[in-house]
Amino acid sequence: MLTDTELEHKSIAYRETILRIIAQAGAGHTGGDLSAIDILNVLYNVILNVSPETAGDPDRDRYVQSKGHCVEALYTVLADRGFFPAEELNTLCRYRSRLIGHPTREVPGIEHNTGALGHGLAVAVGMALAGKLDGRSYRVFTLLGDGELDEGSNWEASLAAAHHGLDNLVVIVDRNGLQITGPTEQVNALEPLPDKFRAFGYALREVDGHDLEALVQLLRQTPFEPGKPNLVLAHTIKGKGVSYAENVVGWHHHVPTAEELALALDELRVAREQLEGPR
Repeated sequence: MLTDTELEHKSIAYRETILRIIAQAGAGHTGGDLSAIDILNVLYNVILNVSPETAGDPDRDRYVQSKGHCVEALYTVLADRGFFPAEELNTLCRYRSRLIGHPTREVPGIEHNTGALGHGLAVAVGMALAGKLDGRSYRVFTLLGDGELDEGSNWEASLAAAHHGLDNLVVIVDRNGLQITGPTEQVNALEPLPDKFRAFGYALREVDGHDLEALVQLLRQTPFEPGKPNLVLAHTIKGKGVSYAENVVGWHHHVPTAEELALALDELRVAREQLEGPR
C-alpha cells in the first residue's frame, strides 16, 4: 500500500512521462491526460483488484476508459504497473506500434477498444450486468469526459444501470469544464449535473479529482448505496500541473514545443522538491 506522499510522487512522475511521450510522438491529448492522471493513479495503485498476473482472472476488476482520446495517461500508468515494458512508451504513435492514439485490446491491461465517445459506459454497464448474472465479485470502473456527456448513449446506458441495480459499477466523470471547442456550459450546458445523475438513479458523490487522499477514501466506500450504480463527479483542472496549460481550451490536443516541455518539466521538478521538503 502506497503512502499519500508516494502517490503524490507518482502523479508528478506520470505527468513528466505524459508530456515527454506526447512531445516525442507529436500527437496526444495533453490537457485531458493531465486532468485525469490523478484518478488513474489512485485506481491502479490503490483501488483496482487487477495486475499483470491476474489480468486473465474472471474475478479481476475491470476498467474501461470511455474518454479514450486521453490514452497517453492510461498507457503511462499501465507501463508503470508492469503490464508492458516502460520502454515501449517511446513508440507511441509510431509505425506499427501497438500504442496508438486510442485504447486498443492489443495493449496488455486494456479491457476494451474505446475512442468513439459515448460507448465506454454502455460497455461497462454490460460488463457489470454480466458480473451480476454470473455471481462474480468483480467491479467495473469507467472514466468519462464531461464533454462526452453530450452523447445520448451515456444516458441510455445510465437508465439500464439503474434499472438493473448495478452497484458493482463505478462511473467517474472527469469534470474539468472544457471540451474541444470551449467550456462545456457554453457548448452544450450540463448543469445542474448532480441533479441529472441522481434523477437517472445514481448514488452520487463529488470529490476534488486532484486530491489523492480524498479519492482513495471515496473510492473505497463503493457501493455508496446498495442497489444503485455509483457516480463519482471528480472536479478537475484541464492541464493540471502545468501552470500555462491549466484551464486553457487550446491544450485539448496541443503538443508541447521543446520550450514548453522544458518549462513544464521544470515546474514539475519544483513540485517534487517541494514535496520532498528541506534536505
